[in-house]
Amino acid sequence: MCQSGQRTSIAQDRANHCTIREDNNVKKTGRRIVTFDWAIKTILRDKANFDVLEGFLTALFGRAVVILDLLESESNRSDDRDKYNRVDLLAKTDDGERIIVEVQYLSEMSYLRRLAYGTAETMVETLNLGEPYTSLKKVYSISLLYFDVGHDGDDYIYHGKIEFTGFHTHNPVTLKKSLVGEQVRVGETNIFPEYYLIPLKRFTDVARDDLDQWVYAFKNNEVLDKFSAPGIGALREKFDYLRMDE
Repeated sequence: MCQSGQRTSIAQDRANHCTIREDNNVKKTGRRIVTFDWAIKTILRDKANFDVLEGFLTALFGRAVVILDLLESESNRSDDRDKYNRVDLLAKTDDGERIIVEVQYLSEMSYLRRLAYGTAETMVETLNLGEPYTSLKKVYSISLLYFDVGHDGDDYIYHGKIEFTGFHTHNPVTLKKSLVGEQVRVGETNIFPEYYLIPLKRFTDVARDDLDQWVYAFKNNEVLDKFSAPGIGALREKFDYLRMDE
């Protein structure tokens, strides 16, 4: 049985699948995959592997997501005094939206400020000089975190977005269409960036749906044989640790 942090020889790995125990009795078989933080910085940038990222984003957003291209993740600075915007992965969807995906292992001072800067810089770069504001594209920021994000959290995925509510009543307001502009999809209320914080250690390793299967894989670097979420088969096959040469 493969254990967390244990390293075995290539020959041993090729001879065995990894197994993990569930409820102290039942064994579940799975396929060890390369660590996602390494994959996201290397092989996910290959267009042949877009289906892996598309599968995860489809499960997260609850709608089909098609990656059109991966963009340079270090912004061009218009001035030497501008700050660089470095992210692990910057994807462009088929409808022009931008999706930032980052893997963060250690807690970082002012991490949320860095996220805010990254989304703002990315949003600005979707609009060229002279273009109308209607051409501005929405930006999503997704952080796969290997540390906790709060003291009282009771979930393993947190979603943040801007909504306008009554100052006194605290009730949300339905904004006028003339303010929002044409909606790209049903349920989209505004153009402001949205954030997803996913502290992986909070996940209990019980996969109840497609999204849970992806979170399990990111946390454990393993895809269980029974997993069937869209795209996760590509993750299992393309990032299979046993398929790698020395």
